[in-house]
Amino acid sequence: MRTNDMVMVSAVGALLDGANIRHLLLDANMSVLEGSAGAIPRRILVHESDDAAARLLLTEAGLGRELRDGN
Repeated sequence: MRTNDMVMVSAVGALLDGANIRHLLLDANMSVLEGSAGAIPRRILVHESDDAAARLLLTEAGLGRELRDGN
């Protein structure tokens, strides 16, 4: 998932935490380089072994439209 919406980042992180799905947030500190404009999307990654469970969780939470394809 990639998003500029920090509320979305927080919500997805909470959902994944609640389901004990480990995840990694990348580009969270890019605001230093971009001047806090929010132009660089944050990326939320899960391990490939957790991909199906994470996709199901987020889809059931109504966030399926935010997911990228498996590539």
